[in-house]
Amino acid sequence: MDQPRWLELAWADLGVAEAPGADNNSKVLRYYADAGHPEVRADEVAWCAAFVGACLERAGVGGTRSLMARSYLAWGEPLSEPRAGAIAVLSRGSDPSLGHVGFLVGLTPSQAVLLGGNQGDAVSVAAFPRAHLLGLRWPATAVTTDGAPAPIRNPVIDSTFERALAHVLEIEGGYSEDPYDPGGPTNHGITLSELARDKGVELTSDNFADLKAELRAIPSATVRRIYRDSYWQAACCPELPPPLALFHFDAAVNQGVAGAARMLQEAVGAEIDGEIGPLTLAAVAARPVEETLAAYADIRRRRYRALPTFWRFGKGWLNRVGSTLALAQEIARAMPPLVPPHHTQPKGSRPMSTDTDLAAQTQPPQGKWWGHSMTIWGVMITALSTVLPVLAPAIGLDLTPELVRQLGDNVLNVGQAVGGLVGTVLAIYGRVRTSTPIERRQFTISM
Repeated sequence: MDQPRWLELAWADLGVAEAPGADNNSKVLRYYADAGHPEVRADEVAWCAAFVGACLERAGVGGTRSLMARSYLAWGEPLSEPRAGAIAVLSRGSDPSLGHVGFLVGLTPSQAVLLGGNQGDAVSVAAFPRAHLLGLRWPATAVTTDGAPAPIRNPVIDSTFERALAHVLEIEGGYSEDPYDPGGPTNHGITLSELARDKGVELTSDNFADLKAELRAIPSATVRRIYRDSYWQAACCPELPPPLALFHFDAAVNQGVAGAARMLQEAVGAEIDGEIGPLTLAAVAARPVEETLAAYADIRRRRYRALPTFWRFGKGWLNRVGSTLALAQEIARAMPPLVPPHHTQPKGSRPMSTDTDLAAQTQPPQGKWWGHSMTIWGVMITALSTVLPVLAPAIGLDLTPELVRQLGDNVLNVGQAVGGLVGTVLAIYGRVRTSTPIERRQFTISM
């Protein structure tokens, strides 16, 4: 059966699940990164929209780059008839802000069957009430010059590229032919050898003058295409968070694509081989963007200072790093806040992701009721098991000799010892792991 590429990719990940305990499944973290949120570093953050977005991105179709399920109601085009692989958006309860999203794989008179992420904390197939179906969406397409359909563009990535390109063009300026510049003649940052390579010709003494004249009059559309294909795409910038993508793009332009890859890998502690792949992207996702930017900037400065022409161009290079870092940090400040792992919800508590999960998870921790404190319960168990037999007669609880004989002295002693041990362990463990203040809460007991 014919099915869209994104659905094939989704089926291939069937069974991927959140890691148990405090661990995180790197495959789930990659969903966040591919969907445009590598800053998320805990697989407990709602990820149904991340899974859908990652599959679309990997198939060459831009998603919404949002972790909100209902963001897909405004994406692509609505379908009037069901289609396998359609993006299905569901409501959740009566709250219009809640939702779930997945790929439609079946439809009955009463249920919609979805292949989706974060369904029981895993990529699975699950059925939902058809009454909750808000809409079915399909990628919008445009027609290319050869008549073939083209996938929709990703607005977030496109806007980041445009901003990065404008920044680079402003720094590079116009035509230059500095005798100390090893790149030779350049215009808008494009060298003569790059122009020759783009035209598919070899730069020789015979065509040098003609190519140089073309470089002086290079169209802006050609400049943009070279930057996009030979640097933005070649340096894997679309795979990075926007602030880092901009900074990495500038490094690739001025210090080479492979050189920029090595510097990025050094900044995030990945293996340095000059090629950005899954391991490098996982290392990027595991570190805060601000820390990576700072480390990356330091490495760039160090590399510049080691060049023999630093005396000639050093001041400009360092200024370039500073201005690019400032712009990247500005973009980072405008991004949604990070979601620390210790603010996430317990695993197994969300059968579906919702539009309000992220907002709830980024709230500061609230005080908890004393009845939820493991430390307090440990102390109480210890007290009850060791003190109660002594104080029982004073409070009207008669542990009669007959009762003691029935239980057996040894059994009672063992019970006291075990209770004391359990209570002590709970108290110590609760004290060590506690991170939330205790709050008072009124309650009544009816006798």
